[in-house]
Amino acid sequence: MNEKLLRFNKKQKYMVFDFETCSLNLASEDNKPWQLAFATYEGTKLLESFDYYIFWEDLNLSEGARKVTGFSDSKYKKKATDSTKILDHFEKFLYNKEYIKLGHNILGFDIYIHNIYRRLLGRSTDYSYLSESIDTLCIAKAIAKDIEFNHEDELLPWQFKLNSFRERGLRLSLGACCKTYDVHLDTTKLHDALYDIEKNYEVFQKMLWKIEI
Repeated sequence: MNEKLLRFNKKQKYMVFDFETCSLNLASEDNKPWQLAFATYEGTKLLESFDYYIFWEDLNLSEGARKVTGFSDSKYKKKATDSTKILDHFEKFLYNKEYIKLGHNILGFDIYIHNIYRRLLGRSTDYSYLSESIDTLCIAKAIAKDIEFNHEDELLPWQFKLNSFRERGLRLSLGACCKTYDVHLDTTKLHDALYDIEKNYEVFQKMLWKIEI
């Protein structure tokens, strides 16, 4: 038994996060993040959770994003708050090395949205937190294809290789992972950032017993 595995570390802290955005474009600053949810955990214990709607003067959602996320203009106008204050709060955890940063498809999407967010506020690119990050989509691919992690290697490059792996018919969305790992899911709530991170963390805790990380 390897007691260094995350499954046995009940004191490990995690920060789980998810952005909802205007589109899927990872290169355009017009693809603004309008919702950010994140939660902190110690082992399986929830410490805090936050659900922010990010204020922008010129938000322009694609019709696809509106449909998938159930975006409401009235709700956004009511709940949206200062973008700088939200980012400052989020980054207090993001750049804290005590926390493992966790999310589903963060290496393929959310880390770039965070960078767009920084650029919109005049901040420079800073991916220094990635060395403490775990993408549950990458882990799901490894489990599905029986790809083991060599503990002599670094976790991040291994995950980036998995991030680029594609196979037709391999269904590993968060919803599909909830079904695979027997996590109760209300599909009408998917793509609400706060709900997604709650379900993602439940899935992750079950994944830890399927892979040696």
